[in-house]
Order: sequence, then C-alpha cells, then structure tokens
Amino acid sequence: MRKKEIADRYFNLLDDHLADLINGKATEMLELKDIAQKLFVSHKYLIEIIKEDYGHHPCHFYIQKILEQANALLARTDLAVSEIALKLTYDPSNFGKFYKKYMGITPGQYREKYSSGKKPKSSP
Repeated sequence: MRKKEIADRYFNLLDDHLADLINGKATEMLELKDIAQKLFVSHKYLIEIIKEDYGHHPCHFYIQKILEQANALLARTDLAVSEIALKLTYDPSNFGKFYKKYMGITPGQYREKYSSGKKPKSSP
C-alpha cells in the first residue's frame, strides 16, 4: 500500500507544482530528485515505484503533465508561446523544439487547431 500512496502523492505533487508555476507561486521547475526528497523517498526508489506500477520512468509522466498544461494555455488563453514557455520555466527559444518533439506539431499549430476561439484575457 505504501508504494501506491507514494505514486499517488507523486502525481498530486506534479499537478500542484505545475499549477503553482502557472499561477506564479513557483518560479523553478522541480527536478526529480527534489520531488523524491519532498516525498521522503530516494530518487532511485521513486523511479522504481513509478516504473513498476505504471510502466514508464517518472519523467515520462512529468513531461506529459507539462504538455497538458501547455496545451491548456495554448487553447484557452492569448498568451504568446514565449510567455507560456516562461511560465513553465523553459527557455522560449527551446520550448518549440521540446513541444514538437513530443507533440509532433508546433505550439502555434496546436493553438490554431485546438483553440476554443474564446480566449480570455491573459493575466500578467
């Protein structure tokens, strides 16, 4: 049961941390070793648990959650791609490459394809 609890806490911490980044409450992306420390487990043990129970390295899920947040911002706000990159602590010049590597399209193409059309004003 402890492994399941640690895995659940890992995913909750990712969600909370990414929300804090988007809202400006956090300014730096946590590294996996930092997350493990917050969960009071070793980096190696966290990797073991997540891989065993979910079939992928914890970074796989971290990247997926980052992309989910980026997609939500692209579709629902008028923030420039560079602003989204900065909110997610990426260098804007590298964010497009990162995004395209995993999504297969550029952030601009995603926005064009999936934008709701009703973009609320972005907040600073």
